[in-house]
Amino acid sequence: MRTIRILLLLVLLPAALILAACGGLSAGSDTTRKEGDDMNPSSGLPENPNLAIDYSQAELKEIWLAGGCFWGVEAYLARVPGVAETTVGYANGKTENPSYEDVCYKNTGHAETVHVRYDPARLPLSGLLEQFFQIIDPTSANRQGNDVGSQYRTGIYYQDEADRAVIDAVVAEEQTRHDRPIVTEVVPLVRYDLAEDYHQDYLEKNPGGYCHISFDSLPDPAAENAIDPADLEDVLDPELYRRPDDAWLRQELTPEQYAVTQDNATEYPGSSQYDKFDQPGLYVDIVTGEPLFSSADKYDAGCGWPSFTKPIDPAVVRELMDRSHGMSRTEVRSRSGDSHLGHVFTDGPAEDGGLRYCINGAALRFIPLDQMDAAGYGPLIPLVSGD
Repeated sequence: MRTIRILLLLVLLPAALILAACGGLSAGSDTTRKEGDDMNPSSGLPENPNLAIDYSQAELKEIWLAGGCFWGVEAYLARVPGVAETTVGYANGKTENPSYEDVCYKNTGHAETVHVRYDPARLPLSGLLEQFFQIIDPTSANRQGNDVGSQYRTGIYYQDEADRAVIDAVVAEEQTRHDRPIVTEVVPLVRYDLAEDYHQDYLEKNPGGYCHISFDSLPDPAAENAIDPADLEDVLDPELYRRPDDAWLRQELTPEQYAVTQDNATEYPGSSQYDKFDQPGLYVDIVTGEPLFSSADKYDAGCGWPSFTKPIDPAVVRELMDRSHGMSRTEVRSRSGDSHLGHVFTDGPAEDGGLRYCINGAALRFIPLDQMDAAGYGPLIPLVSGD
């Protein structure tokens, strides 16, 4: 009889441990989830729009997000448009290669975490974090939903120091929505160990499995690249782009940049590094940083100067009559810096409106697409990526 009992325990124990995961017992000395609590079982998952996207050529970035039970957090984040890949694991604990049982019962200090690899051309870090905050209570310490324990704490773990400024800005904005202080930890990633295979894509394998979050706040894939008018208004606010004094300009600009932007000079055709340049990104005023043109609207006009079919917004440029050199032309100047940029002509591509903004490269500074979010131009990414 004793032998039979031992055999039964060996058979049933693995299943019990699986059932305990995420919504079962909590770690060590922490309290456990109350028996009988509503486990809000998922009746099915929304379609994943990322399955239809080819990310093989994308330059992906990564972040690690802890938001309680990683089953639902992974399923949710995997469906945010622009997320290429997710895994679940244990982050920033005190031991190497912990098992789920170690995390639950041995006070190892790990947090259930989702490793997210995303395409910044489709999804800026700020947008990803905003979606993350949709599904957590950032003011709750060591508890999300019915799950209680230090392994269910919330956290944002990063490796790229350039991400910290973006994270801090999003957290500060999120704090304005709460009366209590946010306790989500923001620290560098110390270590991340993959969880067991049965945890990976758990809700894909078990559609009725426990999930503490709602999928209602997922963005509509059809509108994934829509720009919030408020965000657009903020990033195009002319007060953000004040013109420096002349002493600063003479010190910081090259002689050619100063001559073009301040004295209405024209660079030699074909001399600009941006003439044949075709990388995705944003062109801003070299003087103020005000966003001016998108690479999505750039084309090779064969004239020897960078050419665009339109500015990123009509308000960021001023067009003035120019009768210099015995010609009648329309000059283009930047709004905030009053920098001379070039001229606009009516011989551009008819299918794109027929205009050609012929711009001196010396008046521009280029922000690569994957750096736009960190540089503060995240809301303009959809205008650049063209997706």
